[in-house]
Order: sequence, then structure tokens, then C-alpha cells
Amino acid sequence: MATTGNPNTTDRTLHIRFQESSDDDLEDTLAALDRGEMPAPHLEVVYHDPADVHRVTRPKSLELLRAIVQHDPDSIRETARLVERDVSQVHRNLTELEELHLVELVDDGESERSSVWYEAIDIDLPLVTPDVGSDEATA
Repeated sequence: MATTGNPNTTDRTLHIRFQESSDDDLEDTLAALDRGEMPAPHLEVVYHDPADVHRVTRPKSLELLRAIVQHDPDSIRETARLVERDVSQVHRNLTELEELHLVELVDDGESERSSVWYEAIDIDLPLVTPDVGSDEATA
């Protein structure tokens, strides 16, 4: 999943789910398209490893994401200055966040910068596993 989206939409939230996704949003989108409507984008990332959810919510990751959203830095070096960290550490963390589909690293010719389209992250972390035979488990 790409981390780019429509920056003009009013809901600029990336939805993160752990282990299962909901087909409801996909079905609603397809039904709207069938009716000739242009549905609002709903983008989500589904992680199956709890370590991935942890990597998203680490303080250093959140600090980087906030700096990118709030300041839209022109380079990784500028991002590193904003968070007062070493450029190589920031680059490593941004590469990890790119692998998690949270940022996009954009090559601007002379430098590389990070980009996100969202302003918020909504994390759905169920504590109960659905029953295997239930409709919820197969959705």
C-alpha cells in the first residue's frame, strides 16, 4: 500500500489494524463506485506481527511522524535537525517507517525527503480473537 492519498480530503487519517481488516469499507466503496459516486478514500494498513504495531508507536517513530506532518521538511537532514538526532539514525528510522507503509521517501534529485499524506493515525487493536467459525473471523 502506498502512503500517498488525496491531501484535499477532509479525513486525512491512516487506519492501522492488527491481524484483521474489515471488508465493510471496501464493500461500501465498491457499492458507491457502482452507483457512479466518488467515495471518500479510506486507507488502512494491516499488521500481523505485534512488533510492527510497536514500531509504529515507539516515541522516536511518533516524534518523526509529527515532525514531518507539522513541518514538511525538505530533506532527511532537515528532519534530523527538527528532532535533534543524527542523520543516519533518522534515515534508518524513516526507512523502517517506509517499510511499514507510513512514510514515502521521495528523491528530489539532490536530496531525499519524507512525505506523509495523513494528519492522524487510528489504530484498531482488538484484545479478543474472533471465533474461527464466526462471520467476524472470516471477514
